[in-house]
Amino acid sequence: MKKTFLLLISGLTFSMSYSQEVSDAIRYAQDNLTGTARFRAMGGAFGAVGGDFSSLSVNPAGSAIFNNNQVGVTFSNQNIKNNSDYFGEQTSDKENSFILNQAGAIFVFNDRNPNSKWKKIAIGATYENTNNFNNNIFSAGTNKNKNSIDSYFLNYANGISLGDITGLDYSDLFYDKQQAYFGFYGKVILPDNPNDANNTQYNTNVPDGGNYIQENEIYARGYNSKLSFNIATSYQDRIYLGANLNVHVTDYRRSSSFFERNTSALEATQTISNVRFNNDLYTYGNGFSFQLGAIAKVTKSLRLGLAYESNTWYELYDELSQSLYSTTENNANEAIDYEVNPNIINVYDSYTLQTPGKFTFSGAYIFGKSGLISIDYSIKDYGNTKFKPTNDSGFRELNREIDNQFTTNGELRIGGEFKIKRLSLRGGYRFEGSPYKDSKTIGDLNSYSGGLGYNFGSTKLDLAYSFTERESNQGFFATGLNDPAKINSKLNNVSLTLLFEL
Repeated sequence: MKKTFLLLISGLTFSMSYSQEVSDAIRYAQDNLTGTARFRAMGGAFGAVGGDFSSLSVNPAGSAIFNNNQVGVTFSNQNIKNNSDYFGEQTSDKENSFILNQAGAIFVFNDRNPNSKWKKIAIGATYENTNNFNNNIFSAGTNKNKNSIDSYFLNYANGISLGDITGLDYSDLFYDKQQAYFGFYGKVILPDNPNDANNTQYNTNVPDGGNYIQENEIYARGYNSKLSFNIATSYQDRIYLGANLNVHVTDYRRSSSFFERNTSALEATQTISNVRFNNDLYTYGNGFSFQLGAIAKVTKSLRLGLAYESNTWYELYDELSQSLYSTTENNANEAIDYEVNPNIINVYDSYTLQTPGKFTFSGAYIFGKSGLISIDYSIKDYGNTKFKPTNDSGFRELNREIDNQFTTNGELRIGGEFKIKRLSLRGGYRFEGSPYKDSKTIGDLNSYSGGLGYNFGSTKLDLAYSFTERESNQGFFATGLNDPAKINSKLNNVSLTLLFEL
Protein backbone atom coordinates (compact mmCIF):
# COMPACT_ATOMS: atom_id res chain seq x y z
CA MET A 1 0.00 0.00 0.00
CA LYS A 2 1.58 3.30 -1.10
CA LYS A 3 1.50 6.41 1.00
CA THR A 4 -0.08 9.13 -1.16
CA PHE A 5 0.44 12.03 1.21
CA LEU A 6 1.42 12.81 4.78
CA LEU A 7 0.21 15.70 6.90
CA LEU A 8 0.74 16.50 10.55
CA ILE A 9 -1.89 18.71 12.17
CA SER A 10 -2.66 18.86 15.88
CA GLY A 11 -1.34 15.41 16.57
CA LEU A 12 -2.96 13.75 13.55
CA THR A 13 -1.11 11.90 10.81
CA PHE A 14 -2.70 11.06 7.48
CA SER A 15 -1.53 8.06 5.48
CA MET A 16 -2.79 4.99 3.67
CA SER A 17 -0.82 2.20 5.25
CA TYR A 18 -2.82 0.45 7.95
CA SER A 19 -2.80 -3.27 8.57
CA GLN A 20 -6.44 -4.38 8.30
CA GLU A 21 -7.24 -7.86 9.56
CA VAL A 22 -9.60 -10.68 8.62
CA SER A 23 -11.53 -9.99 11.82
CA ASP A 24 -12.24 -6.46 10.58
CA ALA A 25 -14.03 -7.93 7.56
CA ILE A 26 -16.20 -10.37 9.52
CA ARG A 27 -17.31 -7.59 11.86
CA TYR A 28 -19.27 -5.94 9.04
CA ALA A 29 -20.15 -9.08 7.10
CA GLN A 30 -22.25 -10.49 9.96
CA ASP A 31 -25.60 -9.14 11.17
CA ASN A 32 -27.29 -9.82 14.46
CA LEU A 33 -30.99 -10.66 14.57
CA THR A 34 -32.64 -7.32 15.27
CA GLY A 35 -35.96 -5.63 14.53
CA THR A 36 -39.48 -5.60 15.91
CA ALA A 37 -40.44 -7.63 18.95
CA ARG A 38 -42.74 -9.87 16.88
CA PHE A 39 -39.93 -10.51 14.40
CA ARG A 40 -37.44 -11.36 17.14
CA ALA A 41 -39.87 -13.52 19.09
CA MET A 42 -40.42 -15.69 15.99
CA GLY A 43 -36.71 -16.10 15.29
CA GLY A 44 -36.77 -13.75 12.31
CA ALA A 45 -38.61 -16.30 10.15
CA PHE A 46 -40.62 -13.79 8.12
CA GLY A 47 -39.46 -14.23 4.53
CA ALA A 48 -42.85 -15.56 3.38
CA VAL A 49 -45.01 -13.98 6.09
CA GLY A 50 -44.61 -10.26 5.50
CA GLY A 51 -46.80 -7.68 7.15
CA ASP A 52 -44.11 -6.68 9.66
CA PHE A 53 -41.57 -3.86 9.45
CA SER A 54 -38.64 -6.18 10.01
CA SER A 55 -39.93 -8.67 7.44
CA LEU A 56 -38.76 -6.12 4.86
CA SER A 57 -35.16 -6.73 5.96
CA VAL A 58 -35.57 -10.37 4.88
CA ASN A 59 -37.91 -10.00 1.89
CA PRO A 60 -38.90 -6.52 0.61
CA ALA A 61 -42.10 -7.92 -0.89
CA GLY A 62 -43.43 -8.20 2.67
CA SER A 63 -44.69 -4.61 2.72
CA ALA A 64 -47.35 -5.48 0.13
CA ILE A 65 -48.93 -7.79 2.73
CA PHE A 66 -49.86 -4.75 4.84
CA ASN A 67 -53.53 -3.77 4.58
CA ASN A 68 -53.27 -0.39 6.31
CA ASN A 69 -50.80 2.42 6.87
CA GLN A 70 -48.66 1.75 9.88
CA VAL A 71 -45.89 3.37 11.94
CA GLY A 72 -43.92 1.77 14.73
CA VAL A 73 -40.90 1.96 17.00
CA THR A 74 -38.91 -0.68 18.89
CA PHE A 75 -36.62 -0.33 21.91
CA SER A 76 -34.26 -3.06 23.07
CA ASN A 77 -32.18 -3.85 26.11
CA GLN A 78 -29.16 -6.03 25.36
CA ASN A 79 -27.03 -7.80 27.94
CA ILE A 80 -23.99 -9.72 26.72
CA LYS A 81 -21.72 -11.80 28.95
CA ASN A 82 -18.39 -13.14 27.72
CA ASN A 83 -16.76 -16.04 29.56
CA SER A 84 -13.10 -16.45 28.68
CA ASP A 85 -10.83 -19.48 29.06
CA TYR A 86 -7.16 -18.66 28.50
CA PHE A 87 -4.88 -21.62 29.21
CA GLY A 88 -7.35 -22.91 31.80
CA GLU A 89 -7.92 -19.67 33.69
CA GLN A 90 -11.55 -18.54 33.72
CA THR A 91 -12.57 -14.88 33.58
CA SER A 92 -15.74 -13.08 32.55
CA ASP A 93 -17.02 -9.63 31.69
CA LYS A 94 -20.37 -8.24 30.59
CA GLU A 95 -22.02 -5.19 29.09
CA ASN A 96 -25.58 -3.91 29.19
CA SER A 97 -26.99 -1.40 26.70
CA PHE A 98 -30.35 0.17 25.83
CA ILE A 99 -30.94 1.26 22.23
CA LEU A 100 -33.51 2.40 19.71
CA ASN A 101 -33.55 -0.81 17.75
CA GLN A 102 -36.06 -0.17 14.98
CA ALA A 103 -38.45 2.44 13.58
CA GLY A 104 -40.48 2.55 10.42
CA ALA A 105 -43.51 3.62 8.46
CA ILE A 106 -45.49 1.91 5.69
CA PHE A 107 -48.10 3.59 3.49
CA VAL A 108 -50.48 1.43 1.45
CA PHE A 109 -52.20 2.71 -1.70
CA ASN A 110 -55.03 0.46 -2.89
CA ASP A 111 -56.26 0.47 -6.49
CA ARG A 112 -60.04 0.83 -6.37
CA ASN A 113 -60.44 -0.20 -10.00
CA PRO A 114 -62.10 -3.66 -9.88
CA ASN A 115 -60.66 -4.50 -13.30
CA SER A 116 -57.05 -3.87 -12.27
CA LYS A 117 -54.95 -6.90 -11.52
CA TRP A 118 -52.37 -4.85 -9.60
CA LYS A 119 -54.22 -4.38 -6.34
CA LYS A 120 -51.92 -2.14 -4.30
CA ILE A 121 -48.62 -0.34 -3.97
CA ALA A 122 -46.83 -0.06 -0.63
CA ILE A 123 -44.13 2.51 0.03
CA GLY A 124 -42.14 2.60 3.22
CA ALA A 125 -38.98 3.47 5.07
CA THR A 126 -37.44 1.57 7.97
CA TYR A 127 -34.45 2.03 10.25
CA GLU A 128 -32.75 -0.86 12.05
CA ASN A 129 -29.73 -1.15 14.28
CA THR A 130 -28.38 -4.24 12.53
CA ASN A 131 -25.43 -4.73 14.88
CA ASN A 132 -24.85 -3.44 18.39
CA PHE A 133 -21.09 -3.43 18.95
CA ASN A 134 -21.24 -2.60 22.68
CA ASN A 135 -19.16 -5.33 24.26
CA ASN A 136 -16.52 -5.99 26.93
CA ILE A 137 -14.11 -8.94 26.93
CA PHE A 138 -11.45 -9.69 29.53
CA SER A 139 -9.02 -12.61 29.25
CA ALA A 140 -6.19 -13.53 31.62
CA GLY A 141 -3.92 -16.49 32.19
CA THR A 142 -0.41 -17.91 32.11
CA ASN A 143 0.77 -18.68 28.60
CA LYS A 144 1.83 -22.31 28.76
CA ASN A 145 3.28 -22.17 25.24
CA LYS A 146 5.89 -19.69 26.52
CA ASN A 147 4.88 -17.21 23.82
CA SER A 148 5.52 -13.55 24.51
CA ILE A 149 4.45 -10.27 22.93
CA ASP A 150 8.02 -9.94 21.67
CA SER A 151 7.05 -12.17 18.71
CA TYR A 152 4.53 -9.53 17.58
CA PHE A 153 7.17 -6.82 17.35
CA LEU A 154 9.81 -9.15 15.89
CA ASN A 155 7.45 -10.17 13.07
CA TYR A 156 7.19 -6.54 12.03
CA ALA A 157 10.77 -5.42 12.75
CA ASN A 158 12.80 -8.15 11.05
CA GLY A 159 13.62 -6.88 7.56
CA ILE A 160 13.33 -3.20 8.48
CA SER A 161 16.59 -1.27 8.71
CA LEU A 162 17.48 0.24 12.06
CA GLY A 163 18.04 3.59 10.37
CA ASP A 164 14.40 3.71 9.27
CA ILE A 165 13.29 3.28 12.87
CA THR A 166 15.71 5.72 14.49
CA GLY A 167 16.20 8.19 11.67
CA LEU A 168 12.56 9.14 11.05
CA ASP A 169 9.84 10.65 13.18
CA TYR A 170 7.04 8.31 14.21
CA SER A 171 4.60 10.30 12.06
CA ASP A 172 6.70 9.58 8.95
CA LEU A 173 6.54 5.80 9.37
CA PHE A 174 4.22 3.29 7.78
CA TYR A 175 2.21 0.98 10.05
CA ASP A 176 4.72 -1.90 10.03
CA LYS A 177 7.60 0.43 10.89
CA GLN A 178 5.52 2.04 13.63
CA GLN A 179 5.12 -1.37 15.26
CA ALA A 180 8.88 -1.89 15.07
CA TYR A 181 9.30 1.59 16.56
CA PHE A 182 7.24 0.62 19.63
CA GLY A 183 9.17 -2.61 20.13
CA PHE A 184 12.57 -0.93 19.75
CA TYR A 185 12.02 2.13 21.93
CA GLY A 186 10.14 0.07 24.51
CA LYS A 187 13.23 -2.20 24.74
CA VAL A 188 11.08 -5.27 23.95
CA ILE A 189 13.36 -6.07 21.00
CA LEU A 190 17.02 -5.24 20.36
CA PRO A 191 18.95 -4.96 17.05
CA ASP A 192 21.62 -7.56 16.37
CA ASN A 193 24.04 -4.74 15.56
CA PRO A 194 22.98 -1.53 17.33
CA ASN A 195 25.78 0.47 15.68
CA ASP A 196 24.77 -0.37 12.11
CA ALA A 197 21.98 1.73 10.59
CA ASN A 198 21.56 -0.99 7.94
CA ASN A 199 20.85 -3.67 10.55
CA THR A 200 17.65 -5.56 9.66
CA GLN A 201 17.64 -8.36 12.23
CA TYR A 202 16.38 -8.13 15.80
CA ASN A 203 16.26 -10.33 18.89
CA THR A 204 14.01 -10.46 21.90
CA ASN A 205 14.79 -8.64 25.12
CA VAL A 206 12.20 -10.69 27.01
CA PRO A 207 13.81 -13.29 29.29
CA ASP A 208 13.43 -16.93 28.39
CA GLY A 209 11.99 -19.05 31.18
CA GLY A 210 9.62 -18.29 33.99
CA ASN A 211 5.94 -17.70 33.40
CA TYR A 212 4.35 -15.32 30.91
CA ILE A 213 1.35 -13.94 32.80
CA GLN A 214 -0.86 -12.18 30.28
CA GLU A 215 -4.05 -10.14 30.33
CA ASN A 216 -6.08 -8.68 27.47
CA GLU A 217 -8.95 -6.24 27.79
CA ILE A 218 -11.27 -5.20 24.94
CA TYR A 219 -13.76 -2.39 25.35
CA ALA A 220 -15.93 -1.90 22.24
CA ARG A 221 -18.70 0.56 21.45
CA GLY A 222 -20.68 1.43 18.35
CA TYR A 223 -23.29 0.24 15.91
CA ASN A 224 -24.08 -0.81 12.38
CA SER A 225 -27.37 0.62 11.11
CA LYS A 226 -29.44 0.33 7.96
CA LEU A 227 -31.95 2.77 6.51
CA SER A 228 -34.14 1.08 3.90
CA PHE A 229 -36.42 2.67 1.32
CA ASN A 230 -39.01 0.15 0.19
CA ILE A 231 -41.54 -0.25 -2.60
CA ALA A 232 -43.74 -3.29 -3.22
CA THR A 233 -46.83 -4.25 -5.17
CA SER A 234 -49.45 -7.00 -5.28
CA TYR A 235 -50.68 -8.83 -8.36
CA GLN A 236 -54.20 -10.26 -7.87
CA ASP A 237 -53.38 -10.62 -4.17
CA ARG A 238 -51.46 -13.76 -5.10
CA ILE A 239 -48.02 -12.52 -6.16
CA TYR A 240 -46.13 -9.89 -4.16
CA LEU A 241 -43.02 -8.18 -5.50
CA GLY A 242 -40.75 -5.72 -3.72
CA ALA A 243 -37.40 -3.94 -3.65
CA ASN A 244 -35.25 -2.11 -1.09
CA LEU A 245 -32.53 0.47 -1.47
CA ASN A 246 -30.40 0.38 1.68
CA VAL A 247 -28.04 2.94 3.17
CA HIS A 248 -25.68 1.55 5.81
CA VAL A 249 -23.89 3.58 8.47
CA THR A 250 -21.22 2.20 10.78
CA ASP A 251 -19.45 3.69 13.79
CA TYR A 252 -17.10 1.40 15.71
CA ARG A 253 -14.68 2.18 18.54
CA ARG A 254 -12.44 -0.40 20.20
CA SER A 255 -9.93 0.13 22.96
CA SER A 256 -7.69 -2.83 23.74
CA SER A 257 -4.97 -3.13 26.35
CA PHE A 258 -2.56 -6.07 26.54
CA PHE A 259 -0.42 -6.63 29.63
CA GLU A 260 2.39 -9.16 30.10
CA ARG A 261 4.53 -9.87 33.16
CA ASN A 262 7.44 -12.27 33.22
CA THR A 263 8.38 -13.93 36.51
CA SER A 264 11.98 -14.52 35.41
CA ALA A 265 14.70 -11.95 34.73
CA LEU A 266 18.17 -12.69 33.37
CA GLU A 267 20.92 -11.76 35.78
CA ALA A 268 23.55 -10.41 33.40
CA THR A 269 21.60 -7.85 31.37
CA GLN A 270 18.58 -5.63 31.60
CA THR A 271 15.54 -7.47 30.30
CA ILE A 272 11.85 -6.74 30.05
CA SER A 273 9.83 -7.74 33.10
CA ASN A 274 6.47 -6.29 32.06
CA VAL A 275 4.82 -4.63 29.04
CA ARG A 276 1.52 -2.86 28.45
CA PHE A 277 0.53 -2.23 24.84
CA ASN A 278 -2.56 -0.09 24.14
CA ASN A 279 -4.48 0.21 20.86
CA ASP A 280 -7.41 2.52 20.18
CA LEU A 281 -9.19 2.01 16.86
CA TYR A 282 -12.02 4.09 15.43
CA THR A 283 -13.67 2.93 12.19
CA TYR A 284 -16.52 4.81 10.56
CA GLY A 285 -18.16 5.05 7.17
CA ASN A 286 -21.20 4.23 5.10
CA GLY A 287 -22.33 1.73 2.52
CA PHE A 288 -24.96 0.81 -0.02
CA SER A 289 -26.89 -2.36 -0.90
CA PHE A 290 -30.16 -3.38 -2.51
CA GLN A 291 -32.68 -6.20 -2.08
CA LEU A 292 -35.22 -7.89 -4.32
CA GLY A 293 -37.97 -10.24 -3.20
CA ALA A 294 -41.12 -12.11 -4.11
CA ILE A 295 -43.86 -13.87 -2.16
CA ALA A 296 -46.42 -16.22 -3.73
CA LYS A 297 -49.68 -17.40 -2.22
CA VAL A 298 -49.69 -20.97 -3.52
CA THR A 299 -52.96 -21.65 -1.71
CA LYS A 300 -55.01 -19.63 0.74
CA SER A 301 -52.82 -20.96 3.55
CA LEU A 302 -49.45 -21.75 1.95
CA ARG A 303 -46.96 -19.01 1.05
CA LEU A 304 -43.52 -19.30 -0.52
CA GLY A 305 -40.88 -16.58 -0.65
CA LEU A 306 -37.60 -15.88 -2.40
CA ALA A 307 -35.30 -12.93 -1.70
CA TYR A 308 -31.88 -11.71 -2.74
CA GLU A 309 -29.72 -9.26 -0.82
CA SER A 310 -26.80 -7.81 -2.75
CA ASN A 311 -23.25 -7.29 -1.57
CA THR A 312 -22.84 -4.27 0.65
CA TRP A 313 -20.18 -1.85 -0.50
CA TYR A 314 -18.72 0.15 2.38
CA GLU A 315 -16.43 3.14 2.22
CA LEU A 316 -14.56 3.03 5.52
CA TYR A 317 -12.10 5.21 7.38
CA ASP A 318 -9.74 4.13 10.16
CA GLU A 319 -8.13 6.14 12.93
CA LEU A 320 -5.59 4.49 15.21
CA SER A 321 -3.55 5.56 18.23
CA GLN A 322 -1.10 3.36 20.12
CA SER A 323 1.12 3.53 23.19
CA LEU A 324 3.49 1.18 24.99
CA TYR A 325 4.84 1.12 28.55
CA SER A 326 7.52 -1.31 29.70
CA THR A 327 9.86 -1.97 32.60
CA THR A 328 13.31 -3.54 32.62
CA GLU A 329 15.06 -5.11 35.59
CA ASN A 330 18.63 -6.24 36.20
CA ASN A 331 20.41 -8.37 38.78
CA ALA A 332 20.53 -5.41 41.18
CA ASN A 333 16.73 -5.31 41.17
CA GLU A 334 16.87 -1.87 39.58
CA ALA A 335 13.81 -0.96 37.52
CA ILE A 336 13.77 1.40 34.55
CA ASP A 337 10.45 2.44 33.05
CA TYR A 338 10.02 3.20 29.36
CA GLU A 339 7.12 5.15 27.89
CA VAL A 340 6.55 5.12 24.13
CA ASN A 341 3.57 7.38 23.52
CA PRO A 342 3.73 9.55 20.39
CA ASN A 343 0.34 11.14 21.28
CA ILE A 344 -0.58 10.91 17.62
CA ILE A 345 -3.74 9.66 15.94
CA ASN A 346 -3.05 8.04 12.59
CA VAL A 347 -5.84 8.97 10.16
CA TYR A 348 -5.78 6.69 7.12
CA ASP A 349 -7.08 7.02 3.60
CA SER A 350 -10.50 5.55 2.93
CA TYR A 351 -10.86 2.06 1.52
CA THR A 352 -13.70 -0.13 0.26
CA LEU A 353 -14.98 -3.27 1.95
CA GLN A 354 -17.36 -5.54 0.05
CA THR A 355 -19.40 -7.82 2.29
CA PRO A 356 -21.23 -10.88 0.91
CA GLY A 357 -24.73 -11.04 -0.52
CA LYS A 358 -27.40 -13.51 0.58
CA PHE A 359 -30.21 -15.66 -0.84
CA THR A 360 -33.21 -16.51 1.37
CA PHE A 361 -35.78 -19.22 0.69
CA SER A 362 -38.96 -19.10 2.77
CA GLY A 363 -42.17 -20.95 3.44
CA ALA A 364 -45.11 -20.21 5.72
CA TYR A 365 -48.42 -21.87 6.51
CA ILE A 366 -51.22 -19.65 7.79
CA PHE A 367 -53.86 -21.29 10.00
CA GLY A 368 -56.58 -18.78 9.24
CA LYS A 369 -56.86 -16.35 12.13
CA SER A 370 -55.45 -18.87 14.62
CA GLY A 371 -51.76 -18.45 13.85
CA LEU A 372 -48.93 -19.52 11.57
CA ILE A 373 -45.66 -21.41 11.26
CA SER A 374 -42.78 -20.15 9.15
CA ILE A 375 -39.34 -21.34 8.01
CA ASP A 376 -36.51 -19.37 6.39
CA TYR A 377 -33.20 -20.68 5.09
CA SER A 378 -30.46 -18.30 3.96
CA ILE A 379 -27.17 -18.93 2.17
CA LYS A 380 -24.25 -16.50 2.39
CA ASP A 381 -20.79 -16.89 0.84
CA TYR A 382 -18.40 -15.19 3.24
CA GLY A 383 -15.55 -15.94 0.84
CA ASN A 384 -16.99 -13.18 -1.33
CA THR A 385 -15.84 -10.61 1.24
CA LYS A 386 -13.17 -8.38 -0.27
CA PHE A 387 -11.06 -5.35 0.57
CA LYS A 388 -10.63 -2.98 -2.36
CA PRO A 389 -8.82 -1.86 -4.44
CA THR A 390 -7.98 -5.51 -5.09
CA ASN A 391 -4.80 -4.58 -6.99
CA ASP A 392 -3.31 -3.14 -3.80
CA SER A 393 -0.56 -5.50 -2.63
CA GLY A 394 -1.64 -5.41 1.02
CA PHE A 395 -5.31 -5.99 0.23
CA ARG A 396 -4.42 -8.73 -2.24
CA GLU A 397 -2.70 -10.70 0.51
CA LEU A 398 -5.56 -10.04 2.93
CA ASN A 399 -8.13 -11.20 0.38
CA ARG A 400 -6.15 -14.42 -0.06
CA GLU A 401 -6.43 -15.00 3.69
CA ILE A 402 -10.18 -14.41 3.47
CA ASP A 403 -10.47 -16.97 0.65
CA ASN A 404 -8.51 -19.47 2.73
CA GLN A 405 -10.41 -18.92 5.98
CA PHE A 406 -14.01 -18.05 5.08
CA THR A 407 -16.67 -20.38 3.72
CA THR A 408 -20.30 -20.48 2.61
CA ASN A 409 -22.69 -20.96 5.51
CA GLY A 410 -26.39 -21.50 6.04
CA GLU A 411 -28.82 -19.90 8.45
CA LEU A 412 -32.07 -21.57 9.55
CA ARG A 413 -34.92 -19.65 11.17
CA ILE A 414 -38.12 -21.21 12.47
CA GLY A 415 -41.00 -19.28 14.01
CA GLY A 416 -44.56 -19.81 15.11
CA GLU A 417 -47.48 -17.74 16.35
CA PHE A 418 -50.73 -18.74 18.07
CA LYS A 419 -53.56 -16.27 18.57
CA ILE A 420 -56.11 -16.30 21.37
CA LYS A 421 -58.54 -13.52 20.48
CA ARG A 422 -56.48 -10.32 20.86
CA LEU A 423 -53.50 -12.07 22.45
CA SER A 424 -50.67 -13.60 20.40
CA LEU A 425 -48.14 -16.13 21.72
CA ARG A 426 -44.90 -16.55 19.77
CA GLY A 427 -41.76 -18.63 19.71
CA GLY A 428 -38.72 -19.11 17.49
CA TYR A 429 -35.39 -20.81 16.90
CA ARG A 430 -32.37 -19.69 14.89
CA PHE A 431 -29.24 -21.56 13.84
CA GLU A 432 -26.36 -20.01 11.92
CA GLY A 433 -23.31 -21.96 10.82
CA SER A 434 -19.78 -20.72 11.29
CA PRO A 435 -18.45 -18.35 8.60
CA TYR A 436 -14.99 -19.92 9.06
CA LYS A 437 -13.81 -23.15 7.46
CA ASP A 438 -12.30 -24.30 10.77
CA SER A 439 -15.64 -23.72 12.59
CA LYS A 440 -13.59 -22.63 15.62
CA THR A 441 -12.47 -19.05 15.08
CA ILE A 442 -16.17 -18.24 15.24
CA GLY A 443 -18.40 -21.20 16.01
CA ASP A 444 -22.02 -22.03 15.23
CA LEU A 445 -24.76 -19.83 16.66
CA ASN A 446 -27.88 -21.05 18.45
CA SER A 447 -30.72 -18.77 19.48
CA TYR A 448 -34.06 -19.31 21.20
CA SER A 449 -36.80 -16.72 21.47
CA GLY A 450 -40.32 -16.15 22.67
CA GLY A 451 -42.79 -13.37 23.19
CA LEU A 452 -46.33 -12.14 23.17
CA GLY A 453 -48.37 -9.35 21.67
CA TYR A 454 -51.71 -7.69 22.30
CA ASN A 455 -53.91 -6.04 19.69
CA PHE A 456 -55.79 -3.04 21.10
CA GLY A 457 -57.34 -2.31 17.70
CA SER A 458 -55.47 0.52 16.01
CA THR A 459 -52.59 0.08 18.47
CA LYS A 460 -50.47 -3.03 19.04
CA LEU A 461 -47.96 -3.76 21.77
CA ASP A 462 -45.39 -6.56 21.38
CA LEU A 463 -42.79 -7.93 23.79
CA ALA A 464 -39.97 -10.39 22.98
CA TYR A 465 -37.11 -12.15 24.73
CA SER A 466 -34.26 -13.88 22.92
CA PHE A 467 -31.21 -15.81 24.08
CA THR A 468 -28.22 -16.31 21.80
CA GLU A 469 -25.03 -18.29 22.44
CA ARG A 470 -21.87 -18.58 20.40
CA GLU A 471 -18.28 -19.66 21.00
CA SER A 472 -15.15 -18.26 19.38
CA ASN A 473 -11.37 -18.41 19.60
CA GLN A 474 -9.88 -14.94 19.97
CA GLY A 475 -6.21 -14.30 19.33
CA PHE A 476 -4.94 -11.12 20.95
CA PHE A 477 -2.93 -10.12 17.86
CA ALA A 478 -3.17 -11.09 14.20
CA THR A 479 0.53 -11.93 14.02
CA GLY A 480 3.14 -13.15 16.47
CA LEU A 481 1.34 -13.71 19.75
CA ASN A 482 -1.90 -15.28 18.54
CA ASP A 483 -2.58 -18.00 21.12
CA PRO A 484 -6.38 -17.87 21.34
CA ALA A 485 -8.62 -17.36 24.32
CA LYS A 486 -11.79 -19.43 24.13
CA ILE A 487 -14.75 -17.06 24.43
CA ASN A 488 -18.28 -18.18 25.22
CA SER A 489 -20.69 -15.31 24.50
CA LYS A 490 -24.23 -15.30 25.87
CA LEU A 491 -26.57 -12.55 24.72
CA ASN A 492 -29.92 -11.79 26.32
CA ASN A 493 -32.22 -9.33 24.60
CA VAL A 494 -35.59 -7.87 25.57
CA SER A 495 -37.47 -5.84 22.94
CA LEU A 496 -40.64 -3.79 23.12
CA THR A 497 -42.54 -2.59 20.02
CA LEU A 498 -45.36 -0.09 19.81
CA LEU A 499 -47.34 0.00 16.52
CA PHE A 500 -50.01 2.40 15.31
CA GLU A 501 -52.33 1.86 12.36
CA LEU A 502 -53.26 5.10 10.56
